[in-house]
Amino acid sequence: MPASAEFISLCRSQVALLTQGMGAALSVVYLTERLVEEGTAQEKLIPVVAYPESAVRWQGLELNSAALPATTSRLQPPRLQAKATAKNIDTVSLPELPTEANVAEAAETADKALVPSQQIVLPLLNEGVLIGLLVTSREDRAWNERERHEIERVAQTLALARLLDRRRERSEQQLSQQKQLQAQQRELLDNLLHQFRNPLTALRTFGKLLLKRLLPGDANRAVADNIVRESDRLQELLQQFDRVIDMTEEDLEPTKSLPPATEVRSAIPILNTPLPLLPNREGTQSEICTIEDVLKPLLASAWAIAQERNLELQADLPPNLPAVRAHLRELREVLSNLLDNAIKYTPPGGKIYVQAGLERDNFQGIAISDTGVGIPPQDKERIFDRHYRGRQADSDIPGTGLGLAIAKALIEQMQGTIEVFSPALWHPTPESSGGTTFIVWLMVMGNG
Repeated sequence: MPASAEFISLCRSQVALLTQGMGAALSVVYLTERLVEEGTAQEKLIPVVAYPESAVRWQGLELNSAALPATTSRLQPPRLQAKATAKNIDTVSLPELPTEANVAEAAETADKALVPSQQIVLPLLNEGVLIGLLVTSREDRAWNERERHEIERVAQTLALARLLDRRRERSEQQLSQQKQLQAQQRELLDNLLHQFRNPLTALRTFGKLLLKRLLPGDANRAVADNIVRESDRLQELLQQFDRVIDMTEEDLEPTKSLPPATEVRSAIPILNTPLPLLPNREGTQSEICTIEDVLKPLLASAWAIAQERNLELQADLPPNLPAVRAHLRELREVLSNLLDNAIKYTPPGGKIYVQAGLERDNFQGIAISDTGVGIPPQDKERIFDRHYRGRQADSDIPGTGLGLAIAKALIEQMQGTIEVFSPALWHPTPESSGGTTFIVWLMVMGNG
């Protein structure tokens, strides 16, 4: 990995400390480069900073990294003539890199009195792995013990800086690979969304043609009407996909004007900014929504699916329910998710019960209960976390763990709340148990 400009700058400052502050006549910082030749892995030392800079240019020196012990700074190795890279440049004496022979000798003499030396060779080590080399020498006098410790601290600083430099390089490589992967995924998503439009348009057209051919009193008109309505919903979601894909970094910047009620609690925050789960329409004012108008078409679709899966669906919608503070599109999304979960997690022969008209303070409640498998106590605390499925992650039931997280966030945007009870609050028979109940509480229009 090439060294960064910041690391080179640090090396220069440390070499200047050795030369100007401590009188070194020659200082070189090498970095290792792994070579594999004839099945033998070796390290090639590449000089990155040297003083004096114009005195000589070095060829890379090769060595086995195992030959450099931590006690190298205590040795007084023989001298080696480094080869010049140009014919007109004089050679310069550099300390010889330790061999296996003088490594063994170092082990025997480590405890003996140190021999003063004018040259010091220090390996730059990270957890016993050689990542570089610091060479320094002076001609007028030997290094004393205090100076040796100071040079060792310089080597430790360079080793740590190189380690951080490598980590940064790896992070940048991973980030580059991730961006490349995201670009490929983006291109694939664009292709899929483009291909999705044609069958969706055809489905919507067939539904409208079917409606025209059915008489007003035909029982199948409700089915055809649901086909058109769900096609319109898919078309709307597709448009939202397009808007999200076209978002820029500026669109994702925190918006200080958002009220606290719009905060989206997510297990995976993006840029620490709460993003809208459904792109906002013009204006943010709540609409006058009637629960009956929202629920009836959803129940018609849910009833058809429940019948196909051998489930019984019951609904209790009292007349003249008060209007609630909500967004029609978002509320439809929430109730659709809850009905879908009730159908999905209830085995054949089970029952689903929808009850509107619950009251609490200035809120109206909509309860959706089922006789399904229920939610284990250890999963209830995290059931609204994004991508969390708990025990259901090991089942054959498909899911992404996003439906409840989206439902909770959307209801909170409407200044409402959502509750979960498992076992369910409703049971079709006295002896039945289990299941789950979700209650959506919405503020009555004109209150708050």
